Amino acid sequence: MVGIGAGDPEHLTLGAVRALNETDVVFLVDKGDASADLRRARLDLCDRVIDPGHRCRMVEVELDAVRDRGDGTYGATVAGWRAARVGVYGELVAGLDEGETGAFLVWGDPTLYDGTIDVLAEVGAAGEVAFDVEVVPGISSVSALAARHRVALNRPGEAVQITTGRRLARDGLPDSADNVVVLLDAHEAWRQLDDDLEIWWGAFVGLPGERLVTGRLGDQRVTIERERAAARSRRGWVFDAYLVRRPSP
Repeated sequence: MVGIGAGDPEHLTLGAVRALNETDVVFLVDKGDASADLRRARLDLCDRVIDPGHRCRMVEVELDAVRDRGDGTYGATVAGWRAARVGVYGELVAGLDEGETGAFLVWGDPTLYDGTIDVLAEVGAAGEVAFDVEVVPGISSVSALAARHRVALNRPGEAVQITTGRRLARDGLPDSADNVVVLLDAHEAWRQLDDDLEIWWGAFVGLPGERLVTGRLGDQRVTIERERAAARSRRGWVFDAYLVRRPSP
């Protein structure tokens, strides 16, 4: 599997470019309302970095996205999501000819809030097809967000915690971390956080239409709300992330 970064083709590592120019098949697994934009972005990325002389084929599959409605059934939804992918990914791998290599493209980094590693591990454990897995790391949305804001994720000696909007809405801001990165925040948990936190927010980081907001949270709530609404109106969906930091002691 190949981490392809947060959207900017220039964020691909040399390892990712090498892998894409060695693979025989590129698997494009699309999901949800974002499919058209994301499919186009990945195809453009492949056109940009794969040598025209390297012949590989594209195999496209569309699967439903996980919908976090906060109704207590999220765990069951994730289990169903994973079971569906184990079946489909198994079929994709089994469809490779002998000696062929296939590449699953993963947004960001495959090791951070992505299920592809575990799904392929389950496929392998089923024993129906034998294959080896190489994980090519990518530039995560966390790294891209911090870089675009020109900020470090932590002050010297402080901890950083990465969590989801679902957990933040449920548990509140962790006491053990002065710096918290929040991903997948369909709940807009930033609305319930303290006004004096500093925030670095971004949507579609690395993609056309990128939006960035930074400042004291209490001063930026309206701006973030406006930017999220504009982004959703334009695309019908929002991919955003943010870093929040407690004031210096």
